Amino acid sequence: MIRFSDVVVRYPRAEQPAVDGVSFEAGRGAITALVGPNGSGKSTLVGALLRLQERAAGAIAIDDASLDSLDRRAFARRVAVVTQREALVFPLPVREYVALGRYPHEGAWRAAGPADVAAQGRAIGLAGIEPLADRRTHELSGGEWQRVRIARALAQGGDALVLDEPTTFLDIAHEMAMFELFARLAHDGMAVLLVSHQLNLVARFADQMVLLDKGRVAAAGAPSAVMQASVLEPVYDWPLVVTHDPAVGAPALLPLRGRGP
Repeated sequence: MIRFSDVVVRYPRAEQPAVDGVSFEAGRGAITALVGPNGSGKSTLVGALLRLQERAAGAIAIDDASLDSLDRRAFARRVAVVTQREALVFPLPVREYVALGRYPHEGAWRAAGPADVAAQGRAIGLAGIEPLADRRTHELSGGEWQRVRIARALAQGGDALVLDEPTTFLDIAHEMAMFELFARLAHDGMAVLLVSHQLNLVARFADQMVLLDKGRVAAAGAPSAVMQASVLEPVYDWPLVVTHDPAVGAPALLPLRGRGP
């Protein structure tokens, strides 16, 4: 479980905090979706979790352990993270890149054991990248690279998975496959914290949604509670209606035309 308690993050020379007193929990066995418009503080919270952004106030805990009490290796054994952006300086074979996820678990001599090899193979299978495994990272399309990055996080293991816009560049089939995978991981007991702009997909799969606006929590709860026009319109500043997905009955957002040139 990942808990954010009254977290505040300020950027230098900014008039307002990027994150201003945010509190919520991403529990085990559930998908918690962090949503909101551009600049609302979603990726800043991920940065605070990774200790890339310094907290001005508040606390973050992994289960019962304070984030500040965990060194980076201990954190990486518990939480795997797929950030929004990543660029390799040198291309690697895909298998070697996925194997990097096992680094926090390797012994003193950094030798991969049978458990590491098994975790790597399982991750490649779960992410559906078997056809890519013998290619090099610089040969991949944007969508293929995204799936390989997810495989690296799956190889890392742990009890929590944090994903910042994980389906960027993916086509419909692969996007759905990834959301189905995240749901399966949550069902198996993992805490999945998902940052996404795909509100309709989130409403289908998430157990809880946390809506950010200008660094604060504007609404939180089940998708049916957050996905309401009266809640979303003021945050996104655009006319919309919320209907229901005919396939699964989940709320579905439909932006309206209405602001001509």
